[in-house]
Amino acid sequence: MSDSHNAREILLINISGSDRPGITAVLMGILAEYGVRVLDISQAMVHENLALGILIKLPEGSQSASVLKDFLFEAHQLDLRVRFQPVPSDEYQQWVTGQRQPAYVLTLLGRRVTAAQIARIAAVTTDHGLNIEDIVRLSARSPLHEDLNAGRACLELSLRGEPDDPDAMKAQFLSISQEMDIDISFQQDNFYRRNRRLVVFDMDSTLIHEEVIDELAREAGVGEAVAEITAAAMRGEIDFRESLTRRVALLEGLDTAVLSRVAQRLTLTEGADRLLKTLKLLGYRTAVISGGFDFFGEHLQTLLPLDVVHANRLEIVDGRLTGQVREPVIDGERKAELVRSLADEMGIDLAQVIAVGDGANDLPMLGIAGLGIAFHAKPLVQRSARQAISTIGLDGVLYLMGMNDAESPH
Repeated sequence: MSDSHNAREILLINISGSDRPGITAVLMGILAEYGVRVLDISQAMVHENLALGILIKLPEGSQSASVLKDFLFEAHQLDLRVRFQPVPSDEYQQWVTGQRQPAYVLTLLGRRVTAAQIARIAAVTTDHGLNIEDIVRLSARSPLHEDLNAGRACLELSLRGEPDDPDAMKAQFLSISQEMDIDISFQQDNFYRRNRRLVVFDMDSTLIHEEVIDELAREAGVGEAVAEITAAAMRGEIDFRESLTRRVALLEGLDTAVLSRVAQRLTLTEGADRLLKTLKLLGYRTAVISGGFDFFGEHLQTLLPLDVVHANRLEIVDGRLTGQVREPVIDGERKAELVRSLADEMGIDLAQVIAVGDGANDLPMLGIAGLGIAFHAKPLVQRSARQAISTIGLDGVLYLMGMNDAESPH
């Protein structure tokens, strides 16, 4: 069979125009009438305008001309524009072969998404050998005059290929994120991405705005001393276990009545309530694994649908803190152990775990989870974690899971 015949045999039909119900049914009905084989089809709509692509294998003989004639007539009746593009068989075979290349998903999220951001990101993916196959908006449609401090926008790009230098690409994405106030997530699009089962959270500065130990320190009159140690620990400059020991020692003698007072003034981070309620409704198991204190984790369980809380326990004697923490201390390594234990208990792979945290002591659990997310984290943690959310609320995790606002029950 000649190449010229093959070029006529495979045809790409591009249809565009104003959308209305029934267009796809009518056009596919024409193809069905002639027994046309559909090799691929893709449809998108932007502001009530349809873009429909159909890749077909034409029937042999005189029917080819008839099907195209009838197709054009029906499209004209529907006030649609149609363009036919022959596809050589060798190009089609290359396209089929390309489906076996690795698939990735790149997610852009922030308060808004701009053309400049998309242009920079698209240039980076192209430079590293990746091809954009599809772009989908996951966020709800934005009002023209929305509050940029409260809105959220998200696009998901489907990519094919193998990045030639993943580390260099990540560094470029991080630079764009910092310059253009947007988060960029890049992850492999595989079976596990669509089948997560367990989501674990740090507590302080992740599920809640506050660092509880700093709040307790203010009550004890040692706020500045404890805050300095906390900041150094979050930056990774001090071992977590040592920093915890030093900070808790400064709380010796504090009346336990203060714990309830502090718990009542804790505030949830933006999106925490929506995220947890959505995860619960969809059947995910959720857990707090925190270097903070179990009293406050259990308080959070009264506010959020959390299944499990693992946190440090303050030693109390005669209604006052002794300045000691009971063993075992939950540090970074212990957090990772607890994630493994929960996954084993559920009979799931670690690739099915999502872990979210903000501090250096969260990096071990972020590293072993299939999806590890640094949330509004310090620069060291952002650079070390595979994914980061810094521009919007905690419910941005839903976008990295591939969920869109139209599907969300909350």
